[in-house]
Amino acid sequence: MKTEKYKQLIQQRITQTIDDWSNQTAVEEQDIHRFFHNLKGTSGTIGLREVEKFSESKEQFFSEKSKKTYIREEWSEHLLPLTAMFPQVLQLLDGLDNANEGQADSLDDHSKHHNRVLVIDDDVEFVTYVKEVLEKNDYPVSIALNAERGLKLFYEWKPNLILLDIVLPDRSGMYVLNQIVDKAKQQHIPIIMVSGNVSVENQVNAYRSGAMDFLAKPFDVELLKALIDNRFAMKMDWERSIIIDELTGAYNRKHFNQMMRQHIDSFKRSNDIFSLVMIDLDYFKLVNDTYGHLQGDEVLQAFVATTQHAIRPRDILCRYGGEEFALILPNTDAVQAAYLMERLRTKFNAIKFQTSDSHFQVTFSSGITEITELNSHSATLVDEADQALYSGKRGGRNQTVVYSKALNHSKNESILNIIVVDDDPLIREIIINRFFNWKPTNHTKVKAEGYADGRTFLSSNWYKESEKYIILLDGSMPDLDGLEVLKELRLNYPEQQLLIVMLTARNNTSDIVNALQIGADDYVVKPFHMQELVLRIERLASRIVN
Repeated sequence: MKTEKYKQLIQQRITQTIDDWSNQTAVEEQDIHRFFHNLKGTSGTIGLREVEKFSESKEQFFSEKSKKTYIREEWSEHLLPLTAMFPQVLQLLDGLDNANEGQADSLDDHSKHHNRVLVIDDDVEFVTYVKEVLEKNDYPVSIALNAERGLKLFYEWKPNLILLDIVLPDRSGMYVLNQIVDKAKQQHIPIIMVSGNVSVENQVNAYRSGAMDFLAKPFDVELLKALIDNRFAMKMDWERSIIIDELTGAYNRKHFNQMMRQHIDSFKRSNDIFSLVMIDLDYFKLVNDTYGHLQGDEVLQAFVATTQHAIRPRDILCRYGGEEFALILPNTDAVQAAYLMERLRTKFNAIKFQTSDSHFQVTFSSGITEITELNSHSATLVDEADQALYSGKRGGRNQTVVYSKALNHSKNESILNIIVVDDDPLIREIIINRFFNWKPTNHTKVKAEGYADGRTFLSSNWYKESEKYIILLDGSMPDLDGLEVLKELRLNYPEQQLLIVMLTARNNTSDIVNALQIGADDYVVKPFHMQELVLRIERLASRIVN
């Protein structure tokens, strides 16, 4: 009973606010922010979770200190979803709409609904009845009595489902269907044809032209409601599948791109800051290679589940690709983002993934950047967060790095190592001398060194995460065969960091094929001309050096 009493008090507060604002020429953005801020707190206190969640989203949309003004048609759009929660608010907003007839039939007032139904039919009694029935079930309905009006409403009102009669006074329903079907398919808008003429020809034409359903007049109203409920549920599943990564449940890359555009626009409009975090699971390829892809999938799912529990409802976690994720944190600066990532690290690092006879743990590296006037472009933000991420990986992984301009200097010069593993000392000396002072690009420093056998090479401290490698590997060496060394390299080191060229005197085609299958990037048959080898190395260097 107390909850109902408080709900009535909240409703009175909302209606009083609408009355007050309606008497003003315009309302400042900071006042709208304050309204939703207060509504969020009160509704959350008394357990009105739907109102709390809605108010929080609106609170984040409007800036706390902006003096930008909104006229009635603009601010009323943002209050309209409250009508589903407080019926009296709907009556008040409808009253305001009636005072402003002629402004596009008040169509914009419904623009925030996601269950809008457009009925295109010239039978006035039929459309009036359908409108009454559907609106009792919380489906906003607009009516068009001819094809011209129907097409206008389709493009301006943006309905989410269409009931379309085949027979119209000015153009046929099939004409309307053909005009809108492509756009309707792109936006996943179900089209239901209705007609008293249920000939097979009409039905075949409707389905082949792109209609989803065909209803024969007269029809049972319960059937219509069930069908529309079903189609909206299907539409919701479609839309969810478009933006959700199927394996992990995080948002996908497409949604990431959309949200980045939206938050950048919000920053430019209202100076609403946000931070972007790029995250990469450490040594994930090794997890797949050691424990299998099913176990790898479990790691990805656990990371997403852990992150979703650690972040706020307004934060946006997206799978960027493979084992890399992107996290958009609205109204969060880089320092706050770093604190969040460290809390997440503690939780995720503690997870023990079980295998048949043991367990293992996984860590992650992350890079953070914060939007400013200088980097307010999606590609720039991603690049900065990536630079910070890979600085963390070069520094030993399992850490978070916040972007700074100093990282640009480390990015500008990269190191390329040319390593020769060959038991012939003359071959090693010739190749090392040839590449010792070689400069493939303006920002790349080259180091060249050699090893007499594979075992010495593998046991040395040759690898640094921040550097790139082209390894010239003799296929036939004593003690440890070149193919065995190749297998070790491909199993234990990231492919994107090193390219491998087999040097072989073997003329057996199967050996060359075997090397390529294991993971060699190229091969050169001894004896070779130095110029040929240089050209091969130059081509490979262009692949690995950014």
